[in-house]
Amino acid sequence: MSALAPVTTALRKQATKPLYRYSGVRWHDSVRYLTGTTAAGPTVPSGPSIPAPTRTALSRLPWLTLLRSAALTTMMCSPTLLKPSIAAMGLITHPKIPLFNPETNPLLNTLVRHVVYDQFCAGTNEAEVAKSIQSFKTLGYQGVILTFAKEIVLSEEERAAAAANPGQYTQAHRDLVASWRDASLASLRMLQPGDVLAMKMTGAGPIAMDALQARAPMPQVVDDALTALCVEAKQRGARLWFDAEQQSVQHGIDDWALELMRRWNGDGQALVYNTIQAYLKGARAVADRHIAAAAAEGWKLGVKLVRGAYIEHEERSLIHDTKADTDASYNDIADKLISQRLPASAGDAAAFPKASLMLATHNAESAALATATHRARISNGLPTCKLECAQVAGMADELGCELIMNYENTLADQAAANIMAPKPYKCLTWGSVGECMGYLHRRAIENRGAVERTKHMAAALRKELWHRLSFN
Repeated sequence: MSALAPVTTALRKQATKPLYRYSGVRWHDSVRYLTGTTAAGPTVPSGPSIPAPTRTALSRLPWLTLLRSAALTTMMCSPTLLKPSIAAMGLITHPKIPLFNPETNPLLNTLVRHVVYDQFCAGTNEAEVAKSIQSFKTLGYQGVILTFAKEIVLSEEERAAAAANPGQYTQAHRDLVASWRDASLASLRMLQPGDVLAMKMTGAGPIAMDALQARAPMPQVVDDALTALCVEAKQRGARLWFDAEQQSVQHGIDDWALELMRRWNGDGQALVYNTIQAYLKGARAVADRHIAAAAAEGWKLGVKLVRGAYIEHEERSLIHDTKADTDASYNDIADKLISQRLPASAGDAAAFPKASLMLATHNAESAALATATHRARISNGLPTCKLECAQVAGMADELGCELIMNYENTLADQAAANIMAPKPYKCLTWGSVGECMGYLHRRAIENRGAVERTKHMAAALRKELWHRLSFN
């Protein structure tokens, strides 16, 4: 039987419902009841019955955002509309002629910006990004994760020279690392305490790429760049995480992330996080390796947990055979950290390390299961990890807004004063329209394989539209 069975059996039905329900019973209490943390079950407020408020989780979304979200998610539910949309975005992402290049065609730039860019991206410059960050925090998100969209590539001549002389790099290659560092520093300086910078290591160019593929130690120029980012992040009270990439480089990324956590997470704070992709068959082993290393060496583990984003490009045999297997992997890894389950490889004498978990998911059931387990452990005085939740900008607003509502209601509830709800975060990507097209194209491809989830999002958004139009 799965280690999660005692929790999931009781919580499965609850997890498929909204995180916070206006039923006259606090959601905090229903979680205590379902997890066995109270004997009597939910506490119903005494006195006359209180009419259920009509405010919904999505009511905090601005009208324009709601309308655009409803239209785009409805389109993404339709294979008939989605297929040509992906093809068109592919043409714009890799333009063969100026007409299809949003950087040289102002009409196309305006069209893309209003239709998809403004929904999924944070802005083209510091002022626009700052405005986007503030708007999300005004909605109730407690922080943002920011990444720069530009993909740094070499010219044909530079690639040919690198292939002909492996390990021999020119100043152009070192300049790529410097450009990646400077762009990352610029992103970091837009952040506030508690925010996160997401880093794609392959953006640093062939010096990083070759070392990652060979699972070699960090080249000195890359090490220096990462050190500069860690210093800046620590000074700003921000954090860094390594984004997941394809398996050809992911093992090397894991090695580098562990090395930086050893250096920077030893003071009880998780400055550096690594990403674990639960759709991989080896994901549990990767999680166990991270937990065992942190336990043995005494530093705080930082994990961002995702299902995975490279299913279209990854070797299929590496990925779980079914969605149910991926879901089970995701929930089990989350529970390893929340329930402090030490792997056998850590040894009997080891204690579970301090840990922080960023649950990056658009799956409401996974969010509810993790949140309920986390609450139950805190209610029972049991140790657990720090838990936060994140969704991509422009997606899963119904889940993000429920997490905000859950967080705010927990803070306002005196009976739940000792329970800290997970802070909700939004993942933002910034850059020019042309720079962001690769990211937008990948998002569209990802949604092609998640039609059922997208249908749920679209239904929730349409329900909110009807709710507003009917003046409920």
